[in-house]
Amino acid sequence: MTNEHPSPTRPIALITGGGTGIGAAIAKRLARDGFEVVVAGRRREKLESVVAAIEADGGAARAVVMDVTDPESVAAGAASLGRCDVLVNNAGGALGVTRVEDGDPQEWEQMYATNVVGTLRVVQGVLPMLRRSARATIVDISSIAGERVYEGGAGYVAAKHGTSVVSETLRLELNGENIRVVDIRPGMVRTEEFSLTRLHGDQAAADKVYDGVDRPLVADDVAECVGFVVGLPQHVNIDTMVIKPVAQAAPHKIHRGPIDWKDD
Repeated sequence: MTNEHPSPTRPIALITGGGTGIGAAIAKRLARDGFEVVVAGRRREKLESVVAAIEADGGAARAVVMDVTDPESVAAGAASLGRCDVLVNNAGGALGVTRVEDGDPQEWEQMYATNVVGTLRVVQGVLPMLRRSARATIVDISSIAGERVYEGGAGYVAAKHGTSVVSETLRLELNGENIRVVDIRPGMVRTEEFSLTRLHGDQAAADKVYDGVDRPLVADDVAECVGFVVGLPQHVNIDTMVIKPVAQAAPHKIHRGPIDWKDD
């Protein structure tokens, strides 16, 4: 049974794309840190699974079905909150690995709609509530694609550059207010859906992305970083955080093979 109304004592964190992967891990981490988390996404069954796991661990959570590409869905989801202290814009994703000359415009439009316009809609929906909070923080989950380009990734790179630009611009525009704006830019993160979705359901191709990589990041690693930046004193803002596994020096520079990890 999920909570239908915000707690009068716990701060509220809204996580978009919270039903799986990085979003689910962030929701669980912030719940452990004392937040009531609102897990938002398109698939109710996935959201309810995350909520159940959080509640089983003693945390407070509720699910809100929200499609960030649908203005009415975002407006209804924001209206259901009542209060918001932390917003994590995690909804996004990649589609395809084609060269520019072969790119599918519909896939590019879909990536822009989720990663950029979706972020815009959710920020607009909750900003009035954030302005009333002593812990007001916006965390945008972008990517190293938000600052580096690579062959075959132009559509996703352009979208994630857009996500990061929204973060950077919003920070300038909110200067003088108590609202923090943080841009998290993960590198290679192995989750169950990201590469599978990007490669149109080809499991073998998705597995090959991580082939031979000794300890790629996992969703919990990103969640730890989000917990860190949110937990800092309110006057401390981490503008940009780039997170990569040791095996990845750059998007195109990945060591595939064992690493001689030293034991303490």
